[in-house]
Amino acid sequence: MAHQMATENPHIRADVIEASEFPHLVQKYRIMGVPKTVVNESVQFEGAVPENRFLMEVMKAQKKKQ
Repeated sequence: MAHQMATENPHIRADVIEASEFPHLVQKYRIMGVPKTVVNESVQFEGAVPENRFLMEVMKAQKKKQ
């Protein structure tokens, strides 16, 4: 979902990392499961979530940014 949003909007960036190759990021974001989604460093969630929840979390991060 994040990559789809990034493809559609130039203001959105999505990255995928290999946790075993970047252990410092695993520690920084306290990754316990995959996928781990971090939005604007303020909202984080793990696991595959339904599209409506994903969008709700993105909106929550946007509100925190304002």
